[in-house]
Amino acid sequence: MGIMAANSLQRARAAKAKAAETFGKLASVVGIGITKVDDDYALKVNLDSEPPADVTLPTEVSGVPVKVEIVGQIKKR
Repeated sequence: MGIMAANSLQRARAAKAKAAETFGKLASVVGIGITKVDDDYALKVNLDSEPPADVTLPTEVSGVPVKVEIVGQIKKR
């Protein structure tokens, strides 16, 4: 992993707590992780359902891009 990728990963890790706080107020979050986008890292926010129509979700948190996916409820198998 190059220096740029390592810095990107550190920023993404640091932004996870802020993302949990921010998205938790706006939608029903079931998970937050880190994903790779091209040569950079981003946050992946999993929601159990679409947020209300009047809610605009952020596209970045602390300078880290965010991908949102509706995954439904997480159930134990």
